[in-house]
Amino acid sequence: MTMHLARGLTTLNTKKRKVKKLTEGQRNKYEVQWRKHNKEMRKKHLHEHQFEKLDDYIAYCRGTYKPKKRTETVMNTPWHYSGPMRRETKHIPSANSEHSFSPATRKEPMVYSGERKLVGIAMMHKSNLVPVFADDDDKTGQKQATEIAQMRRN
Repeated sequence: MTMHLARGLTTLNTKKRKVKKLTEGQRNKYEVQWRKHNKEMRKKHLHEHQFEKLDDYIAYCRGTYKPKKRTETVMNTPWHYSGPMRRETKHIPSANSEHSFSPATRKEPMVYSGERKLVGIAMMHKSNLVPVFADDDDKTGQKQATEIAQMRRN
């Protein structure tokens, strides 16, 4: 058994629906909603979304409303690029005060000033980097470097 339609049948409904006439009670309800809608649009500063006539609002609610073209001057005037905005005053003096400090001074470069001589950097485990120093008894730092290498393998 298949789920196909027989030839000549369609699932689309192509009938035009008849528009039912409004009763007086429905018209009164739409009028209350229309006034409420206009008031809400004024509160939101969306004045262009208000409806002037009740019939326009009813058509909007029923889905048959076609908005009218706007003929505002803003819509009709073309937009022109006038270039970037530039400051009219050329020089603006900085605000200097007597009690100001200068936070933008240049940082002094970092220099090692220790007593011990840094020979190099060894890797203890994974990314654990350890400095290797030259001592009094070991001028090249080879003794400390071999200790770190043995420690890493054990």
